[in-house]
Amino acid sequence: MYEVLVERTVERDLKSLPSTVFDRIIARIKALAEVPRPSGCHKLAGSRNDWRIRIGDYRVLYEIDDSRKRVRIFRIRHRREVYR
Repeated sequence: MYEVLVERTVERDLKSLPSTVFDRIIARIKALAEVPRPSGCHKLAGSRNDWRIRIGDYRVLYEIDDSRKRVRIFRIRHRREVYR
């Protein structure tokens, strides 16, 4: 079981989302505690531990620390804004 950490900027991003999207994203974030690399996740190019999952038009970017059993969520945004 991994510990899931959410940064404060992500908390603000979550509050601005529509409730239907919010519920789907929260469910997927909770699932990362058990399976940090679910099917459909992709490793981000140019980094060692950064991954992304797609939830509709939104992307959740996160870092996996296997030695400490932690998943750190560092960005949740719409797909056209997430990589800026």
